Amino acid sequence: MFSEVLEKHRGLFDEDKFAFFGVTGDPRDEAQQTLQASLPGIRFFYDSDLAIARLYGAAPLDVPEQGGQIPVHCRWFVLDPTMRILKMIPFRPDGQDRRDLIDYMQSLPPVARFAGIELQAPVIYLPGIFEPELCQELIGLYRTTGGVDSGFMRDVDGKTVEVRDYGRKSRRDYIITEEPVLKELNTRIIRRIVPEIKKVHQFTVSRIERHIVACYSAEDKGHFAAHRDDTTKGTAHRRFAVTINLNHEFEGGELSFPEYGPRSFKPPPGGAVVFSCSLLHRVSQVTKGERFAFLPFLYDEAARKVREANMKYLATAGE
Repeated sequence: MFSEVLEKHRGLFDEDKFAFFGVTGDPRDEAQQTLQASLPGIRFFYDSDLAIARLYGAAPLDVPEQGGQIPVHCRWFVLDPTMRILKMIPFRPDGQDRRDLIDYMQSLPPVARFAGIELQAPVIYLPGIFEPELCQELIGLYRTTGGVDSGFMRDVDGKTVEVRDYGRKSRRDYIITEEPVLKELNTRIIRRIVPEIKKVHQFTVSRIERHIVACYSAEDKGHFAAHRDDTTKGTAHRRFAVTINLNHEFEGGELSFPEYGPRSFKPPPGGAVVFSCSLLHRVSQVTKGERFAFLPFLYDEAARKVREANMKYLATAGE
C-alpha cells in the first residue's frame, strides 16, 4: 500500500506542502528495519505496541488477553499543519482508496491558506527591545570569547540530557556571566517584554532562564529543525521563549511556526519575537553571514515549583 503511492507520487511529498508518515504495527518490519526514511518528505514509525494506531482509532483501546489477536484497520489520514484530521480513507482491496487519497490531496489549497486565509502565528512582535549599542556589545562578547556547540534536550532513561545532532541543530552559544551586562538585559526584559506578555496573555513573568548569545553561521550551516521548547522533564517549566535578533547582516536564519503556515519572521536588530514554548517552531538555515540572537526563556512562580520538582531528572556532567 505504501510503496504504490510513494513510487507513483514521490514528487508530492516535498515537505513544503506534503509530508508522508507511514505507520506499521508489524513487528517484522521493526526487526528487519525494512522501512526507511527518504528525505525530504517521507518518514516511518514502527508501532509494534499499536500506541499510534489506538490514538487514531485504527486499533481498539482495550487490549485482549494474552495471545488474543488485535484487529487493526488500515487507513489513510490527511492532516492539516495543526495535526487535525481533514479526511480519513479506509484501505480498499480494489485500490480505489489510493486514487481517492491523491485526488483529495491535489484538491487542497496552498499551505499558506490551508485555513482559507493566511494565518498569523500567535506571537508577540516587538521592535526596539535592545538599543543598537547593546546589540553590538553582546556580539562583541561572543566574538571575544567564542561560543560552544549547542545541543538540545531529550529524556533518555528517565533523565533529561543534552544531545547533539548537527542535522537537526547547528548553533554555537556564549553564556553571559558579566553581572553589569546581565543587569542591563534583565532591566530591558522586565520593562519592555514582561508588560506585553501580561497584556496579551494575562500571565505574570517573574523568572528568566539562561542568558546566551547564540550564533547561527552559514559556515556551519546554522539552523534548528522544527521543535518545541518544553517537551522534557527538565524543560517542562518553560512558558515563553524570546528571540531578540542582534544583527541583520545575514540571509536565511528566519524563525517560523509550521503549524500556522510558511510565514517567517526576521526582526530588525534589537527586535523580539515572543511566543509560547509549546508552539512548534524552526530556524531556517543561514545561507550567508552569521545570525546573532539573544535567546532567554521566561516563566512564573508556579512554573518555578515545576522546575524545582524536576531538577532530580536533569543529568549532571558525566552521567
